[in-house]
Parts: sequence; structure tokens; C-alpha cells
Amino acid sequence: MTQSSAESGTETGTGTETGTATGASAGVSVPFRAGREGYASYRIPAVVATRTGTLLAFCEGRVGSAKDYGHIDIVLKRSADGGRTWGPLQVVANNGVDLAGNPAPVTLDTGRVLLVHVRSAAGASEDALLRGKVKAADGRRVWVQHSDDDGLIWSAPKEITAQVKKAGWRWYATTPGHALQLGSGRVVVPGNHTLPPSGTDNGTEAKYNSGHCLLSDDRGATWYLGYIDENTNGYVNVNETTAAELPDGRVYFNTRNDSPSPGNRADAHSRDGGRTLVKPFRPQAGLVTPAVQGSLLQLRDPDLLLFSGPADPAFRALMTVRASADGGTTWRPVHTVDGLPAAYSDLVRVDTTTVGLLYETGDFGPYETITFRRVPVTALG
Repeated sequence: MTQSSAESGTETGTGTETGTATGASAGVSVPFRAGREGYASYRIPAVVATRTGTLLAFCEGRVGSAKDYGHIDIVLKRSADGGRTWGPLQVVANNGVDLAGNPAPVTLDTGRVLLVHVRSAAGASEDALLRGKVKAADGRRVWVQHSDDDGLIWSAPKEITAQVKKAGWRWYATTPGHALQLGSGRVVVPGNHTLPPSGTDNGTEAKYNSGHCLLSDDRGATWYLGYIDENTNGYVNVNETTAAELPDGRVYFNTRNDSPSPGNRADAHSRDGGRTLVKPFRPQAGLVTPAVQGSLLQLRDPDLLLFSGPADPAFRALMTVRASADGGTTWRPVHTVDGLPAAYSDLVRVDTTTVGLLYETGDFGPYETITFRRVPVTALG
């Protein structure tokens, strides 16, 4: 087991830099602020609650800039009071001066917290990967580690690339956001990848975006690929994907679609725990967003499926929670945070009366902070 870099820190915040809720609303705190605590930028939030109720807020800590490549660590802050305050920053996964990113955490029924993520060379930009200019050894590879003490100490990472990535896939990413464990015990981690191009294409064309999921039936010991959604018709281009288990046992997947003609969201269902899709991803016109990641959370009391994401159709702004009472067929807005810039997000059930929203936002741009907001369940309709 490896000890995280700040295990000895206390759980009390000392201002917005460390996450104390300040200002008019005690339901809002800022665990991560760009330019603070050793990182130029924080991106790609993910949050889970442990079995004891501790919240674990993960994100990418980008050392030199806000770019998607370079020296990037996965960092964590813990909250023992429902997201009102946050403890010290911990480095959970690092790859030297290279990249460790796209955190996909999930709390298991055993209490263990799994963290699936990707690693690559610092210079492996998305553009270079899409064009096939990165050696396989430097490309996107998949790793998993775990914690058995609510995120204080983490195991050494174990590589699972050979189990879950096909030869020829270029770009590869897990989620972003939390993964999930089904009632059957199976762990489901949504993912996306790109195919090599054909003809005179160079690989950067959106039509090569594709989707898949990672599955484990032994709580993370071994892994295999579930559904694979690949087409090059340019209609639905599966990208960053999130998932939730519906009350009837189906798994609902919702994805960013980078082909704007049918809209920027698409969805699909699985009746066999993610092994296959009932139908390929189809446009979901009921969710209006820009091209951006989103998050899902299935509530059981009340029975509501939630989606978080920006609601402006053209810009990353207007963070909004929407709800579906019919398994993702239709949607309605139930909580608008504000009209400020906002981008990626993740949802978590804090307790019986509260849902938590961890999201990228700022006064003048969406990547100034990663903010946590407590939302009463009664405000979600």
C-alpha cells in the first residue's frame, strides 16, 4: 500500500483555498481553485461517498497549464461533513512528470473504493493520438487502484490495459465522473475511444469517436469489455459517457455527442448489465447542452434519474440539474445553479435529504474553480 501525500493533514478547511464554505450560502464550498496548492489548473471532477459517509472529491491537478496533456496528477480532497469543508489535498495517482487522469471512482458494497484511470506520456496530446503519431507505449493505458480506509491510503496501481483496450484504438478515456456498481455486484465503468481512420482521413474527424464500457464481476480483480458502439456515419459520435442503474435493473448510458446535427446528447439502455446495448446510441433531444461531459445519478427515494450539465446550447454555461421519471426517455429542468460559465460535473447522494454537485465553474470562465454545491432533494421535484 502507498500512503497518500497528505494523510497526516487535518479535516478542517482554512478558507476557500482549502474548501471551507463561505459567503451567503453555507451549501457551497470550493475544494479546488486554479493556481493554488501547486497546480495551475484543476479539471475533470469526480465524486463518491464512502460507506461511512465521507465524500471523496477527485480531479486532475494540471501542473503547468490547463492543457489536457503534460504533467497531470489525480488529486483528492476528503470531506467528513457532507461537503461543507474539505481536508488537505492528497496526490492519489501520479505518473512522474507524465499524465495520470480521467479519474473514475466507485464505492463497492465491501466499502472498498476503486479508482480506475488512464495514464500516458506527457507529450501524448489528443491531436497526436488521433493522428496516430504516438507510440503504443506512450499512449493511453488503463490502471486501477483501491483504498480500504475511506481514501486515506491507496494501493499501488495495477495496469489492466490488455483486458480493456483493443489494438488499434487511438484515443481512450474512462468516464469522466464516477463509475458504478450494479445490484448484481458487477462494476461498470463507461469509456470512449477512437478508431483508426480510413481513406484520406487523418483520424481527427468526429465520426471515429466510439464508445464502450469496462466490466468487472469480481470487484475489480479482473476486467473485460462490455458493449462496443462504433459507427462512422457521422450521426452519433459517442464520446464521454456516464451511466446509472435504473430501478428495473436496466443500465442507462448517456453520452456527449460531438455531431451537432441531431443534438449534443445521445443515450442507450442495456438489459444485461452493460454487456450489450438494446439499440445503439440515439440522439436525446430532451437534453440541451453544448458539447460537454455530463453526469447521471439515480435516486431511489424519490424515484428520479438526475442529469447535470450546462444548459446553454452553444456555450459551457448555465449549470442545470434535470430529472427524468421514465428512465431517461423524457427530461425536465429541476434546479438551475446560476447563469455563470460551467463545464464538467459529477453528482453524488450525500444523505437522505441532500444531493451533491461537484462542478467546474467561475465568474469569467468555467475552469477557475471546482466547486461543490449541496442541493436539497426537495428542490429536485
